[in-house]
Amino acid sequence: MNADQQTFLRDAMRRLNLTREAFSQRIGVTRRALDTWLLPEGSSEARGMPEIVQRFVSEILQAASATEETQSVQAGALRDRILFEGRPQLLSVDQFSRESVEALFRVADIMQPIARRQKVSRVLEGAVLGNLFFEASTRTRVSFGAAFCRLGGSVCDTTGFTFSSMAKGESIYDTSRVMSGYVDALVVRHPEQGSVAEFARATNIPVINGGDGAGEHPSQALLDLYTIQREFSRLGRIVDGAHVAFVGDLKYGRTVHSLVKLLSLYRGLKFTLIAPAGLELPAHLADRISRNGHVVVQTASLAEGLSGADVVYATRIQKERFEPKEQEQFEGYTPDFQVHQALIDAHCSPRTLVMHPLPRDSRPGANDLSTDLNHDPRLAIFRQTDNGIPVRMALFAVLLGVEDQVPRSMRDAGWRPPAAIGPDDAAFDALEA
Repeated sequence: MNADQQTFLRDAMRRLNLTREAFSQRIGVTRRALDTWLLPEGSSEARGMPEIVQRFVSEILQAASATEETQSVQAGALRDRILFEGRPQLLSVDQFSRESVEALFRVADIMQPIARRQKVSRVLEGAVLGNLFFEASTRTRVSFGAAFCRLGGSVCDTTGFTFSSMAKGESIYDTSRVMSGYVDALVVRHPEQGSVAEFARATNIPVINGGDGAGEHPSQALLDLYTIQREFSRLGRIVDGAHVAFVGDLKYGRTVHSLVKLLSLYRGLKFTLIAPAGLELPAHLADRISRNGHVVVQTASLAEGLSGADVVYATRIQKERFEPKEQEQFEGYTPDFQVHQALIDAHCSPRTLVMHPLPRDSRPGANDLSTDLNHDPRLAIFRQTDNGIPVRMALFAVLLGVEDQVPRSMRDAGWRPPAAIGPDDAAFDALEA
């Protein structure tokens, strides 16, 4: 038994959108046999998968890929299916259908060996990314920069208003047009909702929304959904029919706004929305997911809302987006809204995923996602951030039209990456379904 076998089978189930039971029937083996092939290395009951089964699964995947490619050709290139006002830009998850999301994730799968430091590619050699962050950022800015560099490009970073000629009164249009003469793609984060769209309309180069106020954060939602899919394939689940609980500031949490839209593309979900009074999900979004045939439950009780959840998605209070009156009235999370170990143990199953878009406030008394979950393998926040690299690499490759060049451009990395990135990373491959 080895990790490659586990990864192969789990990714096959995810690609085919099959549960363990359905997958075992599809390949003509017993559920018990499949379970032994998916057990972690070192388990006394783990078994190696017969070569004939591996060949059969590979043939099924090849047939599925051929069908996907035919459908892709018929529907047009992915870049052309996710245009923003006729341009290859990403402003909102509304640009995606379920089919185009899945197509993007197939590109992200191709990027995995590069993201894991096993392979390198230079398909974007000579290209320059402009990271324009008018709002503080660490994860998003560095993640986009690293994704671009791992494809061979280079990055110019700027952070804050003070660096910019906009502090001198320059318009968004002028800034965007000038920067477009210097770089080949832009990632823009701006505190005002709708401002990134103004940047996009002033240029024909790819622009990606890195977060616009309380609006959207499309790349974060894509990596969140990608994480859910990968984790579910490990557990023999599919997204259809899942129960997802969102906790915290759902009014200003732009990651939540984008993710609920993406999840609503799937079938038969239950959304439990757990928020303090005044920070509930905007009504138009709750109405939208209800109209798509999903169950929506709103509550202020964590114990009630987390019961039976397959995914717990916690968020921090977005105090920087509050109106002055709200700042005075709201004192932040109370202990009743902290997601912690005892709460998860009491109301969630051993197979529940705990997620957070980060940053989380880890200071004593902050009452954000608790650090006492750090050693719990259900905590997926670091696997979540790691998945940001292949997803953002996929976005750059698609928007710049080089995704088909990536497989043949790969070569072995010239250095030895660590087996586990973090010293405390959970051994999540050891989880049994």
